[in-house]
Amino acid sequence: MSETLSFTASATAFGTAPGAPGVPSGELEIAAILPRQPRTVSDTGLDPRLLSALVLKTLHSTGRAPLPLLAGKLRLSISVLREMLNAMTVEQHVEVAWSGDSDIDVQYQLTPIGQRAALACLEACRYAGPAPVTLAAYRTMVERQSLRQPLLRQGVPQSSGPRGPVSAALAALLAEDGLDPGLRELLGAALHAQRPLLLHGPTGSGKTTLARKLARLLPGAVAVPYAILVGEHIVPFHDSLRHSAPLPLGRQQEERRSCDARWAICQRPLVHVGAELDASMLTLHPDAESGVHHAPLQLQANNGILVLDDLGRGRAPVADVLAAWLGMLDGVPARLVASGHGETMPFDAMLVLVTNLAPSSVFDAAFLRRIAYRIGLGPLAEPSYRAVLRRACRLHGIDCDEAVIDHLVGCLHRTSGTPLLACYPHELLGRVLDFAGFAGTEPRLTIAALEQAWNSICASGSVPASCPVAGIEP
Repeated sequence: MSETLSFTASATAFGTAPGAPGVPSGELEIAAILPRQPRTVSDTGLDPRLLSALVLKTLHSTGRAPLPLLAGKLRLSISVLREMLNAMTVEQHVEVAWSGDSDIDVQYQLTPIGQRAALACLEACRYAGPAPVTLAAYRTMVERQSLRQPLLRQGVPQSSGPRGPVSAALAALLAEDGLDPGLRELLGAALHAQRPLLLHGPTGSGKTTLARKLARLLPGAVAVPYAILVGEHIVPFHDSLRHSAPLPLGRQQEERRSCDARWAICQRPLVHVGAELDASMLTLHPDAESGVHHAPLQLQANNGILVLDDLGRGRAPVADVLAAWLGMLDGVPARLVASGHGETMPFDAMLVLVTNLAPSSVFDAAFLRRIAYRIGLGPLAEPSYRAVLRRACRLHGIDCDEAVIDHLVGCLHRTSGTPLLACYPHELLGRVLDFAGFAGTEPRLTIAALEQAWNSICASGSVPASCPVAGIEP
């Protein structure tokens, strides 16, 4: 297979490319990320029969279609499509329905023979979208984009030391969370090494929010394929929820036309799954109805972060789900066997595990020993809690009276024995806004408004154990 990759490690932290001529700050250097555009069928690395089936299924759904529309739907160059369509015309599967003055102004449609062939292809597999990239090309791209490679520890010159740009970015991102500086150092070390991280602590301590924030600190943009060919199966891959668009691409339209459109430029992925996690999500598995195979979570997280949340609360025992992952906990990129297909797929994501249970009740000793970083989150120190509340007030545009904060901390929290968890400031202010909006009044953080919000949390069962606030019984 001959998938030619043109890739340089010039995109640096947060997607900029310093020193790139003619590229304004904040724009991405597209040619440094995407492979070159295939010019021939051979360049795609794909079997012509696979491409023919995709053309047949696409024309079946569109009817008569101009050449540029087919190119857009299949993410193939005009030259590759012309080569395919010429061969399919000879086979009497397609025919020219209309042609204009230019060689690109052509419309194609299926012949009766092509209609029957398209139905047979759809019966085998209903996928009709962008042409896939080969698994070999995908492996190569994952390796090139790995943050574990020294070349791609982007954005931090060796001379800048541990207090350089990444350390400053981490401090800025977590400034409003009230975390102890020592915890920020642990998080920074885990991010730098891309080694597994366990966040544990009570519900409401900010574990999930923190886990999701970490993805914003991973530098650079990455290329993600719309689909991958695994064995003989096309696996849809790009997911707009997990593979978000990066910084604006700016004016580089000419550069984009020279790149392989089967790949999208994305931020480094964040794949987050909670208690719904089961073992099938971690394997390549087919949809019996459509014949399309689903990509495992860890594959979609490559070159980014995989967050497994609420562990110990799900349907499947953690040991059963993660038994095959012991090798990955050593921080070395792993190869995972595609279930039932005999193919190995790369795994190169930072693994973040989250639980509100005691770690020893969720993981066995061998598993725990191989988790590089374990961070316990709990109640905030009072100064940090007060600072979080003040920042939340600024965020919501509400005046913050110190007497009201004193009442919250000294009366409501202390009287009820409710810990100073990171979830309460934003939750309380959100309810103050809710009640004010319902009443049609200007939201103000008064003692009365605060107690109304607090009592609504107690009444909904959100506050643990005893909560004798304003006469409300637990």
